[in-house]
Amino acid sequence: MATVGSKVKNAAISAAINQALKYLEKDPEQNVPKLMDLVDKLVPEDWYAPQRAAIRDAIDRKTNYYDMIMKIYQLDPGVRESFFRNFITNASLKGSARQFEVADKYNCNVPWAILMDPTSACNLKCTGCWAAEYGHQLNLTYEDLDRIVNEANDLGCYMFIFTGGEPLVRKKDIIKLCEAHPDSEFLSFTNGTLIDEEFCQDMLRVRNFVPAISLEGFEEANDGRRGNGVYNKVMNAMSLLKEHKLAFGISVCYTSKNVDDVSSDKFIDGIVDKGALFVWFFHFMPVGMNATPELMVSPEQRVQMYHAVRHFRATKPIFAMDFQNDGQYVGGCIAGGRKYLHINAGGAVEPCVFIHYSNVNIHDVSLLDALRSPIFQAYHDNQPFNDNMYRPCPMLENPTALPKLVKETGAVNTDYMDPESADHLCAKTEQYAKNWAPVAEKLWAEDVARKEAKKAAEANR
Repeated sequence: MATVGSKVKNAAISAAINQALKYLEKDPEQNVPKLMDLVDKLVPEDWYAPQRAAIRDAIDRKTNYYDMIMKIYQLDPGVRESFFRNFITNASLKGSARQFEVADKYNCNVPWAILMDPTSACNLKCTGCWAAEYGHQLNLTYEDLDRIVNEANDLGCYMFIFTGGEPLVRKKDIIKLCEAHPDSEFLSFTNGTLIDEEFCQDMLRVRNFVPAISLEGFEEANDGRRGNGVYNKVMNAMSLLKEHKLAFGISVCYTSKNVDDVSSDKFIDGIVDKGALFVWFFHFMPVGMNATPELMVSPEQRVQMYHAVRHFRATKPIFAMDFQNDGQYVGGCIAGGRKYLHINAGGAVEPCVFIHYSNVNIHDVSLLDALRSPIFQAYHDNQPFNDNMYRPCPMLENPTALPKLVKETGAVNTDYMDPESADHLCAKTEQYAKNWAPVAEKLWAEDVARKEAKKAAEANR
């Protein structure tokens, strides 16, 4: 619940951040080490103390996070200023206060980010990609997209992520939307093959668009899934973005076939050298009637990714996150509007980009009404789906949960071409969940023990 105190707190933090950013702009290399001293003067001692301590430590020791901050100051100044204002101030501070207020008033989830498919069209056909099965017939109109953004802003949401299909098939409308909403931040998952000089100039003009380029490993692994020549096109796109001082990141779907590539230092060092600021890892999900369950990683491979991502965070100047293995940082499943929701190209409002079941269509209801629909309320009432945060998903690690939610809420499958029942989908993950459970319990027990040891050490100081 957002109290008057929390609103005042967010306003004060926002003002402090804005003042600190102006200070940094004068001379980043000289002033970054002084950053936390300035913040300490601007806010009460107990506000966000753990986070401030972690940032201070990274700066003082000039760790990989210090290097990452300096990389941000190599970006185009307008792009950097827009990112800080929209992502930190609007989406994460100003927006969160409003989200809590609406969530409390209506007893529903209100998302931090909205994922939406401008189109079902794609210029590639990647193995194992659910989007590739959807065809090329469906699109959200520009008016649809604009209305969604306006309604989301009213709820406190300023972060929008395009999925698909290939969103950049609609690049002109996307740029038009960015121009119309300069106080929101827009990110797009993209195969990268449509990023060219003209689009880089568009990005520099609007300042609030960031691509997350899909990359599945080195050339052989990537092109084996995405098609010959795609790897080189992606490398070219990354070079263009770096040359124009534009922010971008990498999106990686890890599978049983590419896990060795994408968990390697060589892979991460390569994308860091290309200029990527973040890398997001996604576990392969066997969604769709023709999905290949064999592409799901083994428990041993998932643990391999778990350790690799933590190694990257400790040593590389890039922000790395694994959405399946980092559940403890976000409280488990973030779908169902808890942190995000998905609107497909036909307008169906879905709890997750991988969970294609819905009660409503955005063409018929408001965004708030969609959040109060039965399947979304079921998510709201049942999250987390497991007390072990390494088992967050109602499909992948808790395969009895999703069919129950779908049945109880009367949600229907929203796949464009080949509807799949929740029972059929989750039957593909039953053995995976059984194999993963003991490994996850061991990891979670180790986490709990570490936290308790840290508490005890702090108490004895």
